Amino acid sequence: MGREKKEGKETGQENGEKRRRRCRDREETWKRSLWKRKKGKKKGVTTNRSLTMDIQHQNHSTGFFSHTEFLILGFPDFSENRSLLIVPFLFVYTVILAGNCLIMTRIWVEKTLKSPMYTLISVLLAVNVSCTTAIMPPFLLSLASSIFQISLGGCLVQMFFIYLTVILESAVVVLMALDGYIAICKPLRYHNIMTTRFLQQLMVCSFARGVLLIFPIVISVSKVQFCGSNIIRSFACENMVLLNLGCGDVSKVHITGLAVRICVSGFDGSLILISYLDILRTAMRIIQGASRNKALHTCSTHLIVALLIYTCGFLSSIVYRIGDAITINVQNLISAIYFLFPAMVNPIIYGLRVKEIRICLKKILMNKKLKINTFTKNSGVNSIQTVE
Repeated sequence: MGREKKEGKETGQENGEKRRRRCRDREETWKRSLWKRKKGKKKGVTTNRSLTMDIQHQNHSTGFFSHTEFLILGFPDFSENRSLLIVPFLFVYTVILAGNCLIMTRIWVEKTLKSPMYTLISVLLAVNVSCTTAIMPPFLLSLASSIFQISLGGCLVQMFFIYLTVILESAVVVLMALDGYIAICKPLRYHNIMTTRFLQQLMVCSFARGVLLIFPIVISVSKVQFCGSNIIRSFACENMVLLNLGCGDVSKVHITGLAVRICVSGFDGSLILISYLDILRTAMRIIQGASRNKALHTCSTHLIVALLIYTCGFLSSIVYRIGDAITINVQNLISAIYFLFPAMVNPIIYGLRVKEIRICLKKILMNKKLKINTFTKNSGVNSIQTVE
């Protein structure tokens, strides 16, 4: 009896060792095949589609190990014309960087823009730049090169920063609503409550909340076995995209991500709604004349930004829940709108609707025009003197 158990145990160990050896051999075969494809591409032999089909075939034949390297393949249906997408996405990324950085630097430089509201605006724009910077450089590289690999660790790091900035963005919008509520509903106590120290404490708490909420998601995803395809058919490492590549039961990870999203959106959205309803009630009952118009105009600007952010997030969430009913390219487009559109539009909204920021921007334009006119006149005088 004991000898049979011992022999069965040894047989099981031998079978496990053989299975692991076969997995390693198949993984080496896949790597060699990928290297040959890369080499062939340099010689003009292969195309994106043939490389994708080969990788998928190898993935189906190697179902025993978990992938640690992934290929980012955003907008996969464009196949060989994907490189043309570099132009619009690079333009959008440049506009985002230029617009957000311009207003941020003016807020930091101008002495008249030192109130908590402008500080929060600059923080929101900085979060926008951080989020897009975490996404766009890898995606642009994937468009420039048909073979762009990212490790599982790199993918998880990107996911962490993307969702951290999303939660921070929501928190900053809540703080803007709080700032408006105190300024309009508690005007006599505003400067005593909204101090620089209190604002810094709120920002630290918001950052800590984001880290605590995102860590469980990232850790859960890191434990998933990716034994199917290793092609990320999106332009970023998102939770739902990675889980679609996982094998086994990933329902708990789905529930964790959904619970975090519902908690953040529900809690923050409720605070924003309550704050602005109270602001509207106070403005209509107590404040009169030009002060009422100014208060409502400022709060409506923040409310437009909040509605834009939450609408794009809600639309992205619905698209991923629908799944196969929508094509991959449409899903990629909705994700791009979710991450890029608010970051591109927010500087325009604040630059046009906030009077003090608009004045500072006009001052910059006037100074540049004055310098150009002065330079032109000096050049004309020098040319006349040279002729004489």
